[in-house]
Amino acid sequence: MSAAVILLAFVTLGRLAELVLARRNTRALLAEGAVEHAPGHYPLIVLLHALWLAGLWVFGWNQPVSALWFALFMGLQAARVWVLMTLGPRWTTRIIVLPGAPLVARGPYRFVRHPNYLVVIGEIAVLPLCLGLTWFAIIFSLANLGVLAIRIRAESTALARAAP
Repeated sequence: MSAAVILLAFVTLGRLAELVLARRNTRALLAEGAVEHAPGHYPLIVLLHALWLAGLWVFGWNQPVSALWFALFMGLQAARVWVLMTLGPRWTTRIIVLPGAPLVARGPYRFVRHPNYLVVIGEIAVLPLCLGLTWFAIIFSLANLGVLAIRIRAESTALARAAP
């Protein structure tokens, strides 16, 4: 089994585990009275990430893995875990806001307003670069920036409206 296949399997399994966690957290938050905001853009996010991952399997499974880019990618994974641990049961893949709950202001949120999106921006670019797919990194980074422009605006609005 090649290093690229191992890397892509790691990412794929991680994303599937995150979807399970997000679904569990979403159900629990909604049961507590949380509200989903701007769900219309969510299918676009799912499509972007599904095409990104599928494309990496199609074009990258047999590519050599760059040690430098891999090291950066693993740093991004550490940042991802930090975000997930900081948000705990409030982390979801949707915009779910618990009215009256204070914004998270610890962990990476002490330094950056949307650290999860910085991690995602990095991952969308760096994983293809690990596999020598510069063109792929550029295309999906541009698409991701468009989707995130919609997402961050919607999330910021939802959080501002729900602030205590």
